[in-house]
Amino acid sequence: MPFLQKSQSRVINIRSVYTVGQLNSYIKNMFTQDYLLQSLFVKGEVSNCKYHTSGHIYFTLKDPKGTISCVMFAGNRSGLSFRLAEGQQVIVGGAVDVYERDGKYQLYARQIRLDGSGQLYEKYEMLKRELEEQGMFAPEYKQPVPRYIRTLGVVTADTGAAVRDIIQITRRRNPYVQVILYPAIVQGDAAVPSIVNGIRALERQGVDVMIVGRGGGSIEDLWAFNEREVAQAVFDCSVPVISAVGHETDTTIIDFVADLRAPTPSAAAELAVADVREILGRLQMEREALDNMMRRRLEDKRRMLYQAQLKLKLYSPWNRIREQRMLAFQAEEKLQDRMRRILEGRRNRLLVYVERLKGLSPLEKLSSGYSYVENGKGENLRSVSQTFAGDQVTIRLKDGQVRASVTQITGGGF
Repeated sequence: MPFLQKSQSRVINIRSVYTVGQLNSYIKNMFTQDYLLQSLFVKGEVSNCKYHTSGHIYFTLKDPKGTISCVMFAGNRSGLSFRLAEGQQVIVGGAVDVYERDGKYQLYARQIRLDGSGQLYEKYEMLKRELEEQGMFAPEYKQPVPRYIRTLGVVTADTGAAVRDIIQITRRRNPYVQVILYPAIVQGDAAVPSIVNGIRALERQGVDVMIVGRGGGSIEDLWAFNEREVAQAVFDCSVPVISAVGHETDTTIIDFVADLRAPTPSAAAELAVADVREILGRLQMEREALDNMMRRRLEDKRRMLYQAQLKLKLYSPWNRIREQRMLAFQAEEKLQDRMRRILEGRRNRLLVYVERLKGLSPLEKLSSGYSYVENGKGENLRSVSQTFAGDQVTIRLKDGQVRASVTQITGGGF
């Protein structure tokens, strides 16, 4: 085979064979001896950023022509004043060295700072942390924005789209609200004192609420609203302040200090000015609810009055007299009925007694053909032994009396 023939034709010097570890160690020594690689700054864009649980940060630094792996150990984190994130343009200071185990070289970062606009962002983060530590973002210092206002103060440029949007929305929502504009400079070196003077002037004017802001732009364009002086003026203002700087994605220092943050100037106007149509609609609903409540209350009162009238009739003296008369009439009827029953019972008993007396009456006996015989003394003769011959007797019959003389007495009965 050709390969075998070639191998056989070449002599290998055993002294020129190295292990992988020896080779990587040699390359590492080359990197270590290069003074430039031990202390340099590299500029690029951050990608593949990962915060490890150990505290180390692993990321890749790239530009259009290449990439390099980077690591910042936890012990060097003090050299990082912001949180590293994807897409940031940074300048990394450190040393390039070889990781012998993998045979890969990487940049070991000792310090990282943002590049260009990133420096402003770093300054922004530092001021934000400082003001937060001072308590200027604390919710207990936030003033409530009035629901219904008469005057609206606006600190912004008089030629920008922001003021036009605020005025248009205010007129549409409530044309009775007065808009007082302080035409401030919102960009450049003169912006900070101009904005501060505008806030203080409208505060002295006594507006009900204030909008401080401007339209969108780069971080450099919006930087005046990230300055300490403007933040302090917003914090010290006795009038509720709504911040409205840039677009919804833009965030400035005064957004955290203000009493309320709006994503855009248009949204700030909607938050500050109540919609009069909504107010009228709510008033109509409240009126209808009040009418319904009054109607129910009147119906309840009528029902209570009717029940009270019934109770008054029930407990009135004339009604009580009528009730007593009715009770007396019922008692009279009961008494009469009872008397009738008693009399009827007594009458029936009397008839029984009468019949019984009839059976015992001498007249009844006389009517039946019997007679009643008395001696001269008026004594009833019941035995022949009570009379003697020659005695005078009286015989009572049904229709009269007969006087007779006893001529003969015969014993033995009938």
